[in-house]
Amino acid sequence: MVRVNILDFRGETLNKRFLKQRLPRAAATHADIERRVADLLAEVRTGGSHAVKEFTARFDSVELESLRVPVSELERAEAELDPAVKDALIESISRARKVADDQRPHDVRTELGSGAFVTTRHLPIERVGLYVPGGLAVYPSTVVMNVVPAQAAGAASLAIASPPQSNGLPHPTVLATASILGVDEVWAMGGAQAIGALAYGLDDDEELAPVDLITGPGNAYVAAAKSLMRSQVGIDAVAGPTEIIILADSTADPSFVAADLISQAEHDELAASVLVTDSTELADQVRAELEVQAPAAAHSDRIGVALAGDQSAIVLVDDLDAGIAVVNGYAGEHVEVHTADASAAAQRITNGGAVFVGDWAPVALGDYCAGSNHVLPTMGTAAHGSGLGVHSFIKVSQVIDYDRAALSEVADHIAVLSASEQLPAHGQAVRIRFEE
Repeated sequence: MVRVNILDFRGETLNKRFLKQRLPRAAATHADIERRVADLLAEVRTGGSHAVKEFTARFDSVELESLRVPVSELERAEAELDPAVKDALIESISRARKVADDQRPHDVRTELGSGAFVTTRHLPIERVGLYVPGGLAVYPSTVVMNVVPAQAAGAASLAIASPPQSNGLPHPTVLATASILGVDEVWAMGGAQAIGALAYGLDDDEELAPVDLITGPGNAYVAAAKSLMRSQVGIDAVAGPTEIIILADSTADPSFVAADLISQAEHDELAASVLVTDSTELADQVRAELEVQAPAAAHSDRIGVALAGDQSAIVLVDDLDAGIAVVNGYAGEHVEVHTADASAAAQRITNGGAVFVGDWAPVALGDYCAGSNHVLPTMGTAAHGSGLGVHSFIKVSQVIDYDRAALSEVADHIAVLSASEQLPAHGQAVRIRFEE
């Protein structure tokens, strides 16, 4: 029997406070994980590649002679890749690149007056570390989602880190995908130690230049390491467990809804699968479908645990407006809309990492071949954060170009404002330029 929590929000006032307190959510990362990770990062900083290898032996049971993957292994992995998988990856890359190329922002030069210009420049991050998890599954799609926007942004240097298998190398499909994308710097290291190595760099037996930005999802230890390293490098986000929230009414196909809830629960036992509906009939139909589909799935045990967890639920609401309020309050990673007018309802979803509209746009499409990115904000952070994209690998800089007459026009304003802030030297720095 598949157990799913039922939350009845009918008749409730669905304000932000109520939703923050009552919506299903995975538990936050515990402080003791951060303490353990902080100690590990300190050892990586001082111990370099030796420390990374020791932690790899301890946590992954793999003894490594070298962390850097030889280019010959990347080429071999691509040569041995199943042609059907290679074709699918090439199609995924092509679609992701088309979207990423259109995201590239343009520099803007603003004229504020004669001789007064401010140019806003969009510059690529120079060196980027891309983390690709291992664990319960292999994620060549994550290689695509990280590398393509970084390349479109113009990042000059990319380094991929992914956990080694028993042979001392990351999964061959990950290596092959890196090769297809033209990335030749791949490191066989995972977990928090990989985040530390990318941030601090290595200069002992192995040479790894520190990166300026680290992107990519991972487990709780990877998330904690990224959080702790934010003073050292930029990061995309501190990701929590993956999640889907589906808004559906009586017109939805219960077999589709159940299949999509299961597909997200397949990731791991902490994955969140949430259905929001104003139809008790649909809720019952979806539960019946879960009873049929979940036990037949390859990872039925994992799926069952995820669906029964506190982070997953069927939420009953009064109507579509209430359902949209719940979805926006949840601010989920993946949002699906299965309603009578799905396009109109989707336009009202303002908090969602990625929004999938109607029967023919399941989250699985976004994971692989939609052209959108699947590295997305979790744990409610879609209320203020964005998914990975070209913008993630861009920094903005402004160039100020004023001539003498243009500065003269605002000199008195600067003097007044600097005096009001009790910073008179600021005003003097302008006045001195006009003294005869």
